[in-house]
Amino acid sequence: MTRTYLLAGVSTLLLTLAACGNDASEPATPEVTSPEETTQSGMETETSTAPDPAADPLEAAVDGDWRSEQDRARDVHRHPVQTLEFFEIEPTDTVVEIWPGGGWYTNILAPYLKGEGTYIAAGFDPETSEYAQRGYDNFQANFVEKPGVYGDVIVGSLSKDGLSIPDDMKADAVLTFRNVHNWMGGGYADLAFAEMYDALKPGGILGVVEHRLPSSDNQDPQGMSGYVHEDFVKQLATEAGFEFIESSEINANPDDTADHPFGVWTLPPNSRTADREGNAPEGFDAEKYAEIGESDRMTLKFMKPLETDAAEPAETEE
Repeated sequence: MTRTYLLAGVSTLLLTLAACGNDASEPATPEVTSPEETTQSGMETETSTAPDPAADPLEAAVDGDWRSEQDRARDVHRHPVQTLEFFEIEPTDTVVEIWPGGGWYTNILAPYLKGEGTYIAAGFDPETSEYAQRGYDNFQANFVEKPGVYGDVIVGSLSKDGLSIPDDMKADAVLTFRNVHNWMGGGYADLAFAEMYDALKPGGILGVVEHRLPSSDNQDPQGMSGYVHEDFVKQLATEAGFEFIESSEINANPDDTADHPFGVWTLPPNSRTADREGNAPEGFDAEKYAEIGESDRMTLKFMKPLETDAAEPAETEE
């Protein structure tokens, strides 16, 4: 199910993906993957202070001075250390991050895996739209071209045509943060989960963080509010072959009612105050939504089952 991939070097960018025609891989909403966010998340220079070798490697990556103050401010909502520990990410792992967007987690994962592990970013297919190409170019400039901080980042893609990463690299973990609603909007959420399953080693971990819709609310099949039922995400994963391991409330926010005028994008970090035509609801109070903070999020861990030996043939009577 995996196909060709992009391996981007420091001085030469190799673009090997074939054109896929008209593709709805651009998300219905740009909250996670805005190219503008990419320019803010990347490191400004490649000169940075080496982490303390005695420090915990994950905490050292989170504390790295290459991370912007804007990114650090979101730690209180996104809990990166606890989240990645929950997903059992080790510095020697091969990790695929699906649709890393502006690279908020890239800024942590790539330095954490540098040297011992492998970080693969499966973003938009740059062949599909100008939006995707801008995001790809920004990701190259901010991460791929700075191996001193991020190591040898491998770049692939996920679109309605499948996941494009190296065929010979089965992952220890596949992670995706706040993207399921976009795949629902594109009509290929089931394909995305099937491709993530195929990308993993037996026993590998799938980690999903997504905006959580209360179970009592009706689920929009296209996820246009950005919120998704937790049971629906579990259904997508189990139908793809995953075993559900456990959930965590690390990224929960009980103050989020998930019924905002502009969906999840009413809340930080987007803090939308008007629709695309510039209209705001009467009496709209932006401060009210700023005080809620970032969205209530499910944090789910799944596993690709271990391979089992074929059953021994039944004994037959002589």
